[in-house]
Amino acid sequence: MLDYLNDLLWGKVLIAVLIGLGLLFTVGSRFVQFRYFGRMFGILRASESARDKHGHLSSFQALLLSVAGRVGGGNIAGVAVAITLGGPGAIFWMWVVGLMGMATSFFECTLAQAYKKNDSDGAYRGGPAYYIRRGLGKQWTWLAGLYSVLLLLTFGFGFTAMQSYSVATSFEDAFGIPVYHTGIGLALIVGLIIFGGVKRIARVSEVLVPVMAGGYLAIALVVLGMNISAVPDVLALIVKSAFGLEQAVGGGVGAAILMGVKRGLFSNEAGLGSAPNVAAVAYVPHPAAQGIVQSFSVFIDTIILCSCTAFVILLSGIYDPATIGEHGGVALTQIALADHVGEWGRAFVSVALLMFGFSTILYNYYLGENSLSFFREGSATLLNGFRVVLICLCCWGAIMDLGTVFAFADVTMGLLALANLFALALLFKKGLRLMKDYDEQLKAGIKQPVFDAKQFEDMNVDAAAWELEPEHQAVLKQRAK
Repeated sequence: MLDYLNDLLWGKVLIAVLIGLGLLFTVGSRFVQFRYFGRMFGILRASESARDKHGHLSSFQALLLSVAGRVGGGNIAGVAVAITLGGPGAIFWMWVVGLMGMATSFFECTLAQAYKKNDSDGAYRGGPAYYIRRGLGKQWTWLAGLYSVLLLLTFGFGFTAMQSYSVATSFEDAFGIPVYHTGIGLALIVGLIIFGGVKRIARVSEVLVPVMAGGYLAIALVVLGMNISAVPDVLALIVKSAFGLEQAVGGGVGAAILMGVKRGLFSNEAGLGSAPNVAAVAYVPHPAAQGIVQSFSVFIDTIILCSCTAFVILLSGIYDPATIGEHGGVALTQIALADHVGEWGRAFVSVALLMFGFSTILYNYYLGENSLSFFREGSATLLNGFRVVLICLCCWGAIMDLGTVFAFADVTMGLLALANLFALALLFKKGLRLMKDYDEQLKAGIKQPVFDAKQFEDMNVDAAAWELEPEHQAVLKQRAK
């Protein structure tokens, strides 16, 4: 049954929906992900300069937290699986999904900001469940509740166990450390952090993400430098394989598209609605500003870091379409890097996977917490119970054969995407209205657009969550004149 549902969701339904809506969001927004690509750096700088003036997370911290979640085992193991089952052409379709996913991420994160609410502890909280209920109306509360349940099952439970399994098996292969030792160690460290709440998770991510992403990018650049003459041939192989011009896998073009779309979404999560849960936590003067920044996190994940793994594998001497299936996901990346730099490359991949997996588990915890808070806000007993369960999953996932869990998580992830994409399609006009307000302010010469919640009362935004900082209130007053 799980295999049938996976084939139906990922082989037919989601490919059409993801590509169709991705094109709609891209064209309808006049290619917002490219128009404002350069502007996102200015937004991050402004965010960092204002971060100590209020108690909320900055846009930069929210970006790092979302990158911590997007960047995980999918960047190492997932890309290897895509190449194994879909050939080099899968990477091309992964890029396509990533570029269109930047527009999807812009709208879902912009809407999450617009419909955020003040939590009982003074922090912001939001995400798809919130923009479904407030943006679509109370008659859609059932869909918001369904989304929250799927979010908890997929990220809070399924993906946490999967990340622990990937890290533990990789460490056993590289260092001979028993999987249960790794599981226990991972559980202890995760426990120390998650009991400190989202702000402690953000502080850890602020240090961890630049180190792990920068280190992985650096080793990939070294590999590219060592094989620079072969890079054009690899690029040609990727493009030709994507359209069946160079058959490199038994499934042909269909397998390439399927694996590219599936692993692209699994890695960058654009359209799943997971990142908006984090995007809503930050303070920004306008919802679209956070949408622009969050679209960049998709670029970092898919176009940069997934490509790093792809080139490490395809430039290596061990890449052979006839025998590539003999190696597993993580093992293939380890063997490929070792072929480039020596046996220490295996250890490097294992350490990178540990950091990626660890950051993703922290992110998964917050998503689970957010889904529970939708049903019962401020319940310390419920949250502490979930924290204990997540710590146990770190141990259990490390020692179990998770084939069924993998299949179950794929199904729930597909259903999660469908629920969110359906809501985004219905809310697209409201998302465009927010984007146009941002565009018009820029055209009027306002360097940092601000959000006037009173102008959007008909959209049912929570005005109490949009109390701007003094410098942004001054811009709002000037704009009113």
